[in-house]
Amino acid sequence: MIVALRPTWLFVVGCLALTAGSARAAENTLSESEKRSGWKLLFDGESTKGWRNYKKDKLSAGWLVEDGALTRGRAGAGDIVTADEYDSFELQIEYKISKGGNSGIMFHVTEEADAPWQTGPEVQVQDNIDGHDPQKSGWLYQLYQPGPVPFTDKIPDATRPPGEWNHVQLRVTPAICEINVNGIRYALFQKGSPEWNERVAKSKFAQYPQFGKPTKGVLCLQDHGNPVSFRNIKLRELGPDGAAPEPIDGTLAVAVKPAFPGLTWEDWVPIDDNGKAQEFRPIVLTYAPDGSKRVFVATQQGLIYVINGEGPAARSKVFLDIRDQVTYKDQENEEGFLGLAFPPEYKKSGEFCVYYTSKKLEPHTSIVSKFRVSADDANRADRKSEIELLRIPQPFWNHNGGTIVYGPDGFLYVGLGDGGSANDPLNNAQNLSTWLGSILRIDPAHKEGTRNYAIPKDNPFVNKPGAKPEIYAYGLRNVWRMAFDRETGTLWCADVGQNLWEEIDLIVKGGNYGWSLREGAHTFGAKGTSLRADLIEPIWEYDHQVGSSITGGVVYRGKQVPELVGRYLYADYVTGKLWALKYDEVARKVISNEAIPSAKLPVISFGEDEQGEVYFTIVTPDGKGIFRFAQGAK
Repeated sequence: MIVALRPTWLFVVGCLALTAGSARAAENTLSESEKRSGWKLLFDGESTKGWRNYKKDKLSAGWLVEDGALTRGRAGAGDIVTADEYDSFELQIEYKISKGGNSGIMFHVTEEADAPWQTGPEVQVQDNIDGHDPQKSGWLYQLYQPGPVPFTDKIPDATRPPGEWNHVQLRVTPAICEINVNGIRYALFQKGSPEWNERVAKSKFAQYPQFGKPTKGVLCLQDHGNPVSFRNIKLRELGPDGAAPEPIDGTLAVAVKPAFPGLTWEDWVPIDDNGKAQEFRPIVLTYAPDGSKRVFVATQQGLIYVINGEGPAARSKVFLDIRDQVTYKDQENEEGFLGLAFPPEYKKSGEFCVYYTSKKLEPHTSIVSKFRVSADDANRADRKSEIELLRIPQPFWNHNGGTIVYGPDGFLYVGLGDGGSANDPLNNAQNLSTWLGSILRIDPAHKEGTRNYAIPKDNPFVNKPGAKPEIYAYGLRNVWRMAFDRETGTLWCADVGQNLWEEIDLIVKGGNYGWSLREGAHTFGAKGTSLRADLIEPIWEYDHQVGSSITGGVVYRGKQVPELVGRYLYADYVTGKLWALKYDEVARKVISNEAIPSAKLPVISFGEDEQGEVYFTIVTPDGKGIFRFAQGAK
């Protein structure tokens, strides 16, 4: 995730029976996040209210409500339209097409023409296996079709076969329009742009002078003579800039302040050896549980600092410098030094673990290793003490994950992404024979056989043939970040989404979190699935009109900001929004999601100190990128 990158003891760690309440809503209803962010239902699953036939005042008898779906069930049903007109909007809709069937979803339809498709562009709906039209489902008819997926250059067909439900997301604003099918990006375009006009001129629609010209109109579902059903029809009106309401219940009286004003960083200068500007990238902030109250900050280039003192009196010193072992490039900025963790028994053992991308091995190789503190200096690590624990080949430079944390059980948890590219092309996240797309759990304090670590005996897949025994949970896209609640032992995880949804999960032993069968609480891709009992849904999600790259944080257990106690703090990297989520673990439901006022900074990481106070970090050219929370004006 680091994108421009665009994460029990009693408990949750124990068993699947204690899985979290879902962010998913029942069919034809709105989820709590959707309610908060401006969505409304255009179909309630029970009646045809809000729909009529094209150029008519009412709906024909050919459209029926069957099994919670709006269904074209009889001949002569005719094209149907919404009661209201929309200009800038976002639509979610699911369709189920019959074998060989064809239909369409049109927008900005006006009713002066003989047929709706003579004014309104159409997202094609058809059976891509036996359908008669060369225009495939999800394409904008005769205008736009999917391009190749990054890294793989494959043209996607994300549709599921006839008789199964498919999800279409359509966003229409003056600045940009977007089509996604089952979570896969199909098209980005600007209606009315020179490129648009050129494509229209080459299509069959060129003969209709009003085609694509209206900037406001009804939505239309096409009757093409074949059985087709629609459900979960949800719409959100947007501003001209595409902005959507935040899914919040209010704003907390909390302030954001620089954490270490005046602090300078030993051995760091804003210019590199080649004379180029060098940003300070504080990718990890954590503490050593030894009573010293020291804060440790690691940069993505491979420097670990120890900070002694507080406020203006704080001073930094290099604790460990492994820049010569770490590869980091701005063009591949999901690699580098990504993880640092101190065990509960650090005061006794002096050992700690790191996660980084190796400069000395094959490209895109991740390393988890452990070091020891120097025998004669508590503020300096012994760089010669490194012992490699895990060597993880990555197929691409993105989706490395990289969070490592010690649990209350004393074991190390390692969060890994699915290996990268887009859409999980290697299906790593659902494959227990690879570490990728999983959270691992190992014991670095002991050796076992040829390994420099032991595998906890109660890991869930220890006895499963073909499975990696280190895996604790799986089905994750790109964990960024994860953290244990120091009071309850619950493992919180933020998983960065693909095109539509960012999610928050509570991790349990053996849990499958659905990727890449699902993105958030939604079907994903041609092989995707509806909700299943063996897949764990997120407790919270937000869509990409709210933000598009989650940065996970921690549950606040400090004392300086009582308003935050018990709330999970998290952010969106792209929009810079900060939130505090209150979740009832007993009732398994979200109580509230509240905004934290800020300057909309691009948060790359969260951390906490020994007292439970929470910090967040950003990339800066001057090294002043660490912030803390404080009480704000009431």
